[in-house]
Amino acid sequence: MNMDGLRRPAIPEDAVQYQLFLAHSDPSDAEANEKSLKQIQQNILAEIASLLVPYIWQHQAFNIRYHPEKGDVPAHLGGVTEFGDNVEDEWFIVYLLKEITRTFSDVAVVVYDNDGQFILIEAAEHLPKWLDPDSSENRVFLYQGELHILPNRTRSGEVGWPRDSVPAVDQALEVLRSHTESCLAKQPIRSALARRLDGYPDQIQQNFHRAHCYVPAGIAVVLSRRPDLIAPAVSAFYLRDPVDLQACRTFRTFPPDTRVMTSVKFTRCLYAQLQQQSFVPDRRSGFTLPARSHPQYRAHELGMKLAHGFEILCSKCGRSSSEQDTSVSSNPLWRGFLDSLTKNGYFKSELEGSARYKDLLTSAESFFRQSVTSTHRPDLHNPGDEVLKVLEGASFSLEDLENQEAHLQPEDSDAWLDISPQELERLLEEKGGRVSDGARKTAQPDEEVQEEEAGYSLIAVTQGMKNFINAMSSHEGAEIPRSCLVEPFSFDPDAVTSALDRLLGPKDELDSDDFDDDDDDEDENDVDENEEVQNSGFQEQAGSEELENLKKYMDEMDQELQSTNIGQSFTQNNRASNKADASKSTSATSGSELAEEEIQPLDVDLNLVTNLLESLASQAGLAGPASNLLQSLGIHIPPDADQP
Repeated sequence: MNMDGLRRPAIPEDAVQYQLFLAHSDPSDAEANEKSLKQIQQNILAEIASLLVPYIWQHQAFNIRYHPEKGDVPAHLGGVTEFGDNVEDEWFIVYLLKEITRTFSDVAVVVYDNDGQFILIEAAEHLPKWLDPDSSENRVFLYQGELHILPNRTRSGEVGWPRDSVPAVDQALEVLRSHTESCLAKQPIRSALARRLDGYPDQIQQNFHRAHCYVPAGIAVVLSRRPDLIAPAVSAFYLRDPVDLQACRTFRTFPPDTRVMTSVKFTRCLYAQLQQQSFVPDRRSGFTLPARSHPQYRAHELGMKLAHGFEILCSKCGRSSSEQDTSVSSNPLWRGFLDSLTKNGYFKSELEGSARYKDLLTSAESFFRQSVTSTHRPDLHNPGDEVLKVLEGASFSLEDLENQEAHLQPEDSDAWLDISPQELERLLEEKGGRVSDGARKTAQPDEEVQEEEAGYSLIAVTQGMKNFINAMSSHEGAEIPRSCLVEPFSFDPDAVTSALDRLLGPKDELDSDDFDDDDDDEDENDVDENEEVQNSGFQEQAGSEELENLKKYMDEMDQELQSTNIGQSFTQNNRASNKADASKSTSATSGSELAEEEIQPLDVDLNLVTNLLESLASQAGLAGPASNLLQSLGIHIPPDADQP
């Protein structure tokens, strides 16, 4: 199939799409495939239910539904999740899909977003040259718990698929299941993906942040039963407009005079969005804040912002969707889903029928609606309706809520919001797979460390730039030589000689292509030996003349530039020694004056380092061409200690 003939349908920005295929399926038996896929759907939900239900999604939850065969795409399970500003939701889904393929060995998964095969970005430095966004179509799968890439087939009989065409999904699955070992991605590629997913599932809890908030009692009750509703409330406040704030002049749903202190669980992304925004409430709203020096100022401010978010949600509700009132118990998948939650300890030994058990059950039912039965259309899914539904079914006492204030869980530290430049650099280097030179050094006296770091950096700068200039690149742009990142410098005399030959031309002969003619007669093979000798001598003479002409041209150009001031911008090898000799001798002959005017060789390394350091100094610590280039080469330059 030609690449232009198959293009994935556009998906929303900040969304991830995933498709789960059967590696072994019978295309002629559609009914059996549908039955198998729906059974796998039920088993998958039962397997990962304990991870999904307590999770707080930024915008949409992980969801998988049956999709019948359509065109060249066979029947499969699939879904789309909009993750908004929280990219951790996307990588949590990748972790889930990877574990699904590990547990269900017959399932092969394709996952991509609007950037394409985004999981390959983590291993960009290790990918083969032929693999690019066009050639990766229908080639990259999560299968049996590992990343698989269909190889590039260059000759008939090899395993894989030609890079200049896109395999259909069923063709790709055939290659994957027939040659699983050959399709397994190289170890560096798989290791890069494993590093990005390192820490899951424990990472889920680390992404949560618990804070005290002074909120109206209704919000405290809603969040105790549906902690996931914190996400749409924060988004409503974060994306508010003047029309939304009109509903917040008078709080009809959540009056401020019922406020209580409660503990609220956020994701770190949601907490940062809420805490970092400055907002002054309308005087008519009834919300007042204490002085900033008050020990509970932050709790009052967070609660005020949350109240505005929930009020905005409820002002937009319509209660027009029949999905809200549909009982999940009628769905055949619900019983297996509920049994899995019980087996994995989701209800935490709560007695069936108790208030806490009902709250947990409500959260499970809500997730089941969103992930299995809901159409996920924005016009049908209105979180404001769910907030009002929880309020209608809840009975609470303001006095009981106030009594609970003395038993709240402690707040989490939000020191992770503040990050120093050094910490930011360390994190960026870790994400890039590199460790700074300073991190590798053992404890040494400050002066020795500075001298050693400076000396190493200057050598690395000159050699890194030389490697970059000498690296082969293509029409697609300059490529960073991998040797700059992972290999020590080594001098190869043969490579230098070869490079000079390419620059100046060979000594013995010119390129024979300049003299060959494809239309020559066959009898040209019977060339007389005398003619060969004459041709060889002629080529030698021509090559020598070209070299002499090049040297003559360079000498004339040097003489012409000598009359200008351009030479003063370069540092020469013996300029300093000439000046020293001139200061010692007061009587200079005309010959010595001419000697000073002679063209001196340039110190290329010194000029390179000088210009780069001047460029870095002009950036004043900000990003710029010099720092970006050096960082991409893996070169660390310490900050300028001379700057104020």
